[in-house]
Amino acid sequence: MSLIDVIKYEGGVNELVWKYPSDEIGTWTQLIVNPSQEAILVKDGEICDIFQSGKYTLDTKNIPILNKIINLPFGAESPYKVEVWFINKRCNLDIKWGTPTPIQLEDPKYQIFIPVRSYGQFGIRIEDSREFFTKLIGYKIQMNRFEINNYFRGVYLTKIRDLISSYVVNKKISILEINAFIDELSVHIKNSLLTTFSEYGVDLINFQINDINVSEEDTGVKRLKEALAKRAEMNIIGYNYAQERSFDTLEGAAKNNGGMGSNIMESGIGLAMGIGLGNQFSNQISNQINGNLNSTDKNEMEGKKKICKKCGGELKEGAKFCHHCGEVQGKRCKKCGQILEEEAKFCQYCGERQIKVCNNCGKEIDDNSKFCSNCGTKVE
Repeated sequence: MSLIDVIKYEGGVNELVWKYPSDEIGTWTQLIVNPSQEAILVKDGEICDIFQSGKYTLDTKNIPILNKIINLPFGAESPYKVEVWFINKRCNLDIKWGTPTPIQLEDPKYQIFIPVRSYGQFGIRIEDSREFFTKLIGYKIQMNRFEINNYFRGVYLTKIRDLISSYVVNKKISILEINAFIDELSVHIKNSLLTTFSEYGVDLINFQINDINVSEEDTGVKRLKEALAKRAEMNIIGYNYAQERSFDTLEGAAKNNGGMGSNIMESGIGLAMGIGLGNQFSNQISNQINGNLNSTDKNEMEGKKKICKKCGGELKEGAKFCHHCGEVQGKRCKKCGQILEEEAKFCQYCGERQIKVCNNCGKEIDDNSKFCSNCGTKVE
């Protein structure tokens, strides 16, 4: 049997690990290791040596451990059996990942379970050839980047699911808004997975989430999006859900001719309820129920003056201060000091929250409350 004169890498471009097909090697055999590669010599299951990129002569004098393992009874060209493994240490940046089944997450903002899918890609590089070879290779004669993805899939998918869930809960971010935080979440997941990969001699170079999406066919998702669309419509028009329900009630009563609702409208109670909805909806409701408002009554409603909460004096329309006593009409922002409406929950100038919320459940609480009325947590 002829001995091998030159050993070099002959595997494919996607191979991370490739074993030279023959183990019949003689002294003075030339070993060529390409850039971004390392060559591992294995004899009887024991690693003899690891060679960096370059050209080497496999002489037992240069490999002391090999000389101890092999008791050569022959001359300078003596044959011996040694396995040569090539490890590619170049970066692989386009390894794809994705959740095979939806992750059921409870939206912390709307308290509804939503099925979530996610996908992206990550990059790896073999950092420690000895550690990688010892823990992952075994009896395989080669391994490509697709196979190594299968090795780690079960580990990283479990961690990704848990990390996305905990991130959403701790940050109190709605699932429908999570794509705005993809870059931050990608870094968070990468830092958490570094230790897992490094245990096998692999360096996780980067980790990217390309998208986090929800199933458009899910019943919960449909209802939530319909509710958000309705809320957006109300905000644009300028009324809330309670006012809409009052409007529906009054409209139904007006259509019930001869019934109790009609008598209520005629007695003026319906008009009083309509005033609570504001001038815009008061006019719409009253016109629908009674036809046309008396012009005098309308003028009185539109000309009604604001009263100072301190001195009781009449104020001009839109006044922020009382011209009688100087009292602020409204409240000041806790951060920027701008004057706001009494019912304002956020400052329209700087966005500062004007109300207290429970640190545990996020519900609104009174300024003087010592405990949350929803969950009982003590207010700090």
